[in-house]
Amino acid sequence: MTIARSRQISLQDTPYYHVVSRCVRRAFLCGEDSHSGQSFEHRRQWVVDKLGQLSRVFAIGVCAEL
Repeated sequence: MTIARSRQISLQDTPYYHVVSRCVRRAFLCGEDSHSGQSFEHRRQWVVDKLGQLSRVFAIGVCAEL
């Protein structure tokens, strides 16, 4: 059974939540893969733009250091 988001998240306890931590299977989202030497830096701006778009759609604030 699902739990209402209002019962899962308490903004009084902490207003910040880490929602992205890593990719799987050694997949690099951004930066250079030291194993293969391949650069994925071209994805960084796409991720920043998409987070901005989604934050407006879902009416949430994004606190990030780039």
